[in-house]
Amino acid sequence: MPRSESTAMDSSCQALCRTLVSQNGLQPENVDISQSVLYTSIMGLLLVTDKERELQLGNGQVGLRNVGNTCFLNAIVQCLSHTRNLRDYCLMRAFLQDKHSNQEPVLMNEFSKVLSGLWECDGGETTVNPGKFYRVFKESVPYFSGYSQQDAQEFLRFLLDRLHTEINRRPSKRPAVIEIKEPTYTRFRISEEAFAMWQRHLDRDDSKIVDLFSGQLRSSLHCSVCSHYSNTFDVFCDLSLPIPKKNDYGRTVTLRECLDLFSQEEKLDKENSPMCERCNRRTESTKRLTIQRFPRILVIHLNRFTMSRYSISKSTVSVSFPLTGLDLGPFGPVDCGPVLYDLYAVCNHSGTVNMGHYTAACREEEGWCYYNDSCVDAISEEKLQSNQAYVLFYELQSCNITRK
Repeated sequence: MPRSESTAMDSSCQALCRTLVSQNGLQPENVDISQSVLYTSIMGLLLVTDKERELQLGNGQVGLRNVGNTCFLNAIVQCLSHTRNLRDYCLMRAFLQDKHSNQEPVLMNEFSKVLSGLWECDGGETTVNPGKFYRVFKESVPYFSGYSQQDAQEFLRFLLDRLHTEINRRPSKRPAVIEIKEPTYTRFRISEEAFAMWQRHLDRDDSKIVDLFSGQLRSSLHCSVCSHYSNTFDVFCDLSLPIPKKNDYGRTVTLRECLDLFSQEEKLDKENSPMCERCNRRTESTKRLTIQRFPRILVIHLNRFTMSRYSISKSTVSVSFPLTGLDLGPFGPVDCGPVLYDLYAVCNHSGTVNMGHYTAACREEEGWCYYNDSCVDAISEEKLQSNQAYVLFYELQSCNITRK
């Protein structure tokens, strides 16, 4: 597309975005979304119109070849392949118009090629070879060099981080930020403070990955001496939940119990407590985690692997989880109301720490399918619940919800 046409399209899209915001009675500074979400969505629609085609998809029930202990990769890619917004974004190659950098998004290109093979509409291939994609990934993340088995959740984190870096809408070189120092004990409304921190994050990191997977955690610290509350806010792309130890043999733990354990109040002694902002010294305090901003795609990591000084052990406790209507409202801001998620993919780990295997189960239009490297089979909803569930992928029921 010539530069003049691209500039004209940019101006038109920006004007349309401003119109959409004003017509809905929203103030741009109060809209809790990425500044580029509307713009990118419209660019994607124009891209499809410009190519005079609609996205034609197969059923996606295609396996991935194991190219040497890569079941961890295959399982995670199948789960991401069924993340519809990410899949469509990749297949339309909208990231080429989205990214700020002039460098070629090598990893994103190869990832998109794998997804394209999985969703070909002619149904010619029954297996896709992810070998080149994995080679490019290992060049980007040398930690995964070699052919040993890797952890699926670690792979997911590294992959999303590298994809984000390639398609970031913000420049890699950022101007220096001059911060105006306020008294550290000044009280702000929590929502305002959280929003300011989120906007600061978007000023540096803003991509489709952030749009879909990123949320915001609030860590609240309560001083036992002066009763001062201080808050810190951190961005997360997955929630790593502890699994309670079962007291009764064979008892199934619920996902709600894992969330309760994750968010329960923790007592900190003087040695392990941060400095109180008001007392200006270490005091006994309590700490609690809550979700301040809910992501569109919620990734839950069930922390089955525990590292001790000399070894790593695996928990085989069964964790039951809802397929629809997972409500995270109780773990969010006060009075935020129900925040409902539906499950669409599960990454499983079977076996032991040293001899394990990863598979995936993904929701299709006609039911659930089980992905075991090259093999794809139907699976019943009842069989989704097992002590092998490791990473759960949930989608927000309605993206129109106010994400606080």
